[in-house]
Amino acid sequence: MTTVKDMLATYPADLGQVDRDKLTRCIEECIACAQACTACADACLSEGMVGELTKCIRTDMDCADICNATASVLSRHTGYDANITRAILTACATACKACADECSAHADAHEHCRLCAEACRSCEQACNDLIQALG
Repeated sequence: MTTVKDMLATYPADLGQVDRDKLTRCIEECIACAQACTACADACLSEGMVGELTKCIRTDMDCADICNATASVLSRHTGYDANITRAILTACATACKACADECSAHADAHEHCRLCAEACRSCEQACNDLIQALG
């Protein structure tokens, strides 16, 4: 079991019709993506061509912030509002797609961008899967 799954299991009230596996996966993917984006932005800052990576750095940082916020919102269930959850999942999927696209443009030259793009695509998919499960 993961910490995310363990914590969801301890929630004292009913989570309703939420697919726990998809919720768990989405939270975990958001956390992993935020870490990858933060590390990628930092690695971009260390590249000799940092001026050419400005958009990548900005996109990484935006994606990391949105992923962290999404993981936080998904981890709270008291007073749940499905509209807020759908909105932040949609924003997260959008940010992840934009970041994956940007990092993919640099993936041949920078391994950190390739890995970040993979993490973003995985998170985007997890967000879209959870949106579909919410109905």
